[in-house]
Amino acid sequence: MDFTDIATRGLVLLGCGKMGSAMLQGWLAGGLPPASVHVIDPHPSDWLKATGVNINAGLPGDPAVVLLAVKPQMMADALPRLAAMGGGKTLFVTVAAGITIDTYAQLLGADTPLIRAMPNTPAAIGRGITAIVGNGAATPAHLDLAEALLRAVGQVVRLENEGQMDAVIGVSGSGPAYVFHLIEAMAAAGVEQGLSPELAMQLAKATVGGAGMLAEQSDESPAQLRINVTSPGGTTAAALEVLMEPETGFPGLVSRAVAANIRRNRELAG
Repeated sequence: MDFTDIATRGLVLLGCGKMGSAMLQGWLAGGLPPASVHVIDPHPSDWLKATGVNINAGLPGDPAVVLLAVKPQMMADALPRLAAMGGGKTLFVTVAAGITIDTYAQLLGADTPLIRAMPNTPAAIGRGITAIVGNGAATPAHLDLAEALLRAVGQVVRLENEGQMDAVIGVSGSGPAYVFHLIEAMAAAGVEQGLSPELAMQLAKATVGGAGMLAEQSDESPAQLRINVTSPGGTTAAALEVLMEPETGFPGLVSRAVAANIRRNRELAG
């Protein structure tokens, strides 16, 4: 990615918790100069202090990008400090769940180019996926800039409209937590069947990680990949009979989990 404009004008990162750190780690690894990054965070981590970025210091008056990465509940208190940067020259990119474009327009002004983005935590290793959608002031060039920036930490997809963002958050934004819990559950089942905790966890991690990579790289659909390893009447079929039960198995469970996620997301949005 070409960081020239950002290196010259600067990038402001509001919030450097887990998601902010994941993004920043990817950008620095991709060549973004630490001196061009200005982080606002009340509790900077030791890792952040060692990166060489500017922390809680003076901010550029006309940064190329402001990235908002604080929790939704903290946005109303944190954002006024940056409101003066609104109005058109600076692109705002937000990764906060549940806050709508209209809400940002009230805080920053309707003429502020804004892009809502929802990445996920595998961004920390360059394996994230981020969905983006812009407001009326965001030009194709703004979308291209945001996509180029976010591609430093993984794939980027563009949404047709903001209404799709809730589903993105429910599936991919929060999705890594679902997968991590699956790993926990698989490892625990292995321990129940006589494996050591260490071995069970190693098997579960490698199995989920390898299957995910195979699903991404294969030309076959996940359904076909599942069929490929399922012999009729065999051991995998016996397990899938439990896992694929419509109500108590994965289909109903995941559907209810994503619905609960979206419901809470809308509650946070007010």
